Amino acid sequence: MAEYEIPNDLRYSDDDEWVRQEEESVTVGITDYAQQQLGDIVFIELPELGSTIDKGEPFGVIESVKAVSDLCAPISGVVAEVNEALMDRPEIVNEDCYGEGWILLVEGTDNEEYEALLDPTAYRKHVEERSE
Repeated sequence: MAEYEIPNDLRYSDDDEWVRQEEESVTVGITDYAQQQLGDIVFIELPELGSTIDKGEPFGVIESVKAVSDLCAPISGVVAEVNEALMDRPEIVNEDCYGEGWILLVEGTDNEEYEALLDPTAYRKHVEERSE
């Protein structure tokens, strides 16, 4: 199995998005597994500021040289910020998916939804099962 970075301080969705709990919001991005599977990312469509995203529903599109995929919300809430840098340089997601390559900042999230996300151990298992 290929090596994928799976930080221990994040939660994860089955759709390969990560969530970092902040004080008043959560930050959302795609995982190292997802960006490696996609390959070189060439375009990202992001939602409007102030729009509501619903857990499990598409909120944007990510396009690579290999595929076009929906970005699915790992948690419900209101889009407080989008990573504008990705509009000009979507490849940042490939370079630093857990840092500069973040996608959204979401406010008004439900703590129960956050707790229901996969912990790092469960997400590792989820990735391993698909990689066999």
